[in-house]
Amino acid sequence: MKNSPAQLASPLPRNVWLIAIAAFKLAQALLFLAIGIGALKLLHKDVGDLMTQLADYLRFNAESRLVNFILDKAALVNDRLLMRIGEVGFIYAALDLTEGIGLYLEKAWAEYLTLLITASFLPWEAFEVSRRLTPIRIGLLVANILVFIYLLKLVTERARSRRKARPCKPGA
Repeated sequence: MKNSPAQLASPLPRNVWLIAIAAFKLAQALLFLAIGIGALKLLHKDVGDLMTQLADYLRFNAESRLVNFILDKAALVNDRLLMRIGEVGFIYAALDLTEGIGLYLEKAWAEYLTLLITASFLPWEAFEVSRRLTPIRIGLLVANILVFIYLLKLVTERARSRRKARPCKPGA
């Protein structure tokens, strides 16, 4: 029995780095989805009281400045703020989900979208690192710079190859 041409053709190799970026975006989408759901579950509840109960349950030092700071800020959280947090969480989740699926499928629009979004956050992340130097902030900034450089390189290489593959127009 002979193999058909479709069976003989090997699938194109997948871009491992795009898949890694897509996996990160999909994990991030799950995180933002959880934040959105969590914020909506706290609607019509006294967040300050819930945080006080949690601090007592975890046996945090009630005299701690950090614990008092968090409890004071939690008391300011109201339903309007929780709705905003939920909405923003769902918007970011949808955006990350779109990026992740598009990158996994190796769609050019997803590469451009991720490049644009990553570039838009770089100045803010650099500002945050300059404001307070922490290993997490530095790591996030470096990771996003690497993603930006990689996607920029990928997009420009693909654009060059499309221009080379395009037939020249007569008289041009």
